Amino acid sequence: MRDPLQVFLSAVEASDDPSAEEAARALGEAHRDPLPMLRHMLTDPEANRRWWAVRALAALATDDAVDPIIRALRDPDTDVRACAVVALAHLGHEAGIDPLIARLSDGSAYVGRLAADALAQFGQPAVEALIHALEDGDTPARAGAARALSTLRSQDAIPALCRALDDPSATVTHYAREALDRMDVGITLFRP
Repeated sequence: MRDPLQVFLSAVEASDDPSAEEAARALGEAHRDPLPMLRHMLTDPEANRRWWAVRALAALATDDAVDPIIRALRDPDTDVRACAVVALAHLGHEAGIDPLIARLSDGSAYVGRLAADALAQFGQPAVEALIHALEDGDTPARAGAARALSTLRSQDAIPALCRALDDPSATVTHYAREALDRMDVGITLFRP
């Protein structure tokens, strides 16, 4: 029987994505620890190899895979960062919350949007960090935080979301209003 790690590496080298995906899933059953090789792959000059390293780390779904995936959030390649965001959402490890908050302001709007979606998947454990980003972040972070909070419907976020209705960014106010509407928090306007 071929070593699952070698099958994975061969599929990545051959650019055989379906086989690489299948092999990545089988790495968890490997008889030897694939982590050292996957960590090494994260430093490869080729972005495709780094992407597959992140994907394989996510497939391992171990606590030891979390830190290397978090480091991949700073990769120069947008697709590698996006893969790392999705991987952290898949793993659901709370150590990923603060690094994902930082990705709300990613240079790629795509990665920022994925980070907001990932944070929403964490549920209540991400609420406090999202509120902080909504109140103190730059515009992309505030917008992403409001977007994630609109999905979470956390009562804890209501005061911050109400304050966000006065945000200078139309995107932030849109998601804040959406979040409040989803929680059936009525906004009443009084004329003086």
